Amino acid sequence: MAFTRRNFLKLSGLAPLAGLTFSRLVPADIILEKKQLLKPKALKRGDTIGLVAPGSPIYRTSEFAQMLTDLKALGFELKLGKHVRDRRGYLAGNDKNRASDVMAMFSDSEVDGIICTRGGWGCNRILPLLDFDLIKNNPKVFMGFSDITSLHMAIQKNSGLVTFHGPVGKSVWTDFTTQSFINTIWAAKREVHSIPDKEEDEFTITEGTSQGKLLGGNLSVLVSMIGSGYLPSFKNAILFLEDIGENVYRIDRMLTQLKLAGILDEIAGFVFGKCTDCSAGENSLTLKQVFDDHIKPLQIPAFYGAMISHEDDNITLPVGLKAEINARTKTIRLLETAVN
Repeated sequence: MAFTRRNFLKLSGLAPLAGLTFSRLVPADIILEKKQLLKPKALKRGDTIGLVAPGSPIYRTSEFAQMLTDLKALGFELKLGKHVRDRRGYLAGNDKNRASDVMAMFSDSEVDGIICTRGGWGCNRILPLLDFDLIKNNPKVFMGFSDITSLHMAIQKNSGLVTFHGPVGKSVWTDFTTQSFINTIWAAKREVHSIPDKEEDEFTITEGTSQGKLLGGNLSVLVSMIGSGYLPSFKNAILFLEDIGENVYRIDRMLTQLKLAGILDEIAGFVFGKCTDCSAGENSLTLKQVFDDHIKPLQIPAFYGAMISHEDDNITLPVGLKAEINARTKTIRLLETAVN
């Protein structure tokens, strides 16, 4: 359902308020990333949100209009990227223009936060065109999911800015999704994300608790970045993943690639949100069997079913922030606030 201003005020509770010596054992880039961790300012009512389309466009005029209505209902002013309505096949315009919109929003002092209109495909293509020093010097909320995984990973690697794996502009802003967004980016709460009782498709892979920085996103997109130089270190990280429309054998193949690339052997914990429409079919392993093959041998806390997905109800996760997971209770707990 579309989210209204009245529901927002009710949910938010704001109705009444209108040099270093580097060890060989610790790579320099890991130390540098920790040192450079930046938090953006919390958003507030009346702030200006910049809308960009770094991947694919919103094709239907009605969906674009609904997005504007929903975001205004949250209490934001909106500023559209110059090329946010562009179309070039499955891309929202050419690479140069999509990248320039992202950079323009980071450099614009009137813009308080940036939300991507949708994912799709195309973010990998613009990575060489981004100015990460400019992003580092102008930290602000940046949010999206799916193909936006590329930008989360590259920004974390090259600037240390905490970004947010959360709804895109055209998402269905359900009460659940909106409340998580408010708590994390607006109210600056140290959220504890659990799986609602109504959810049935969830299970523990390996029990235990662990702590680490949150890194991840869409599995297909993440795997496409291996070898690019735009991935941060996954040493002692909590890897969170989700995907949609992938047969189980493809999930198997991509986890195998993460294993062969050495990424799985580095992480301290593993969370898979939901694999929406990921069929098994005849003569297939189950998704659980694939996790048993690839994740259980790691002997790290791991579970499946978190509210991270291409579905309507989603949590907002701060990329790069330290969190703790409990695989028995299937929870993710932020260990610090994500915004200043």
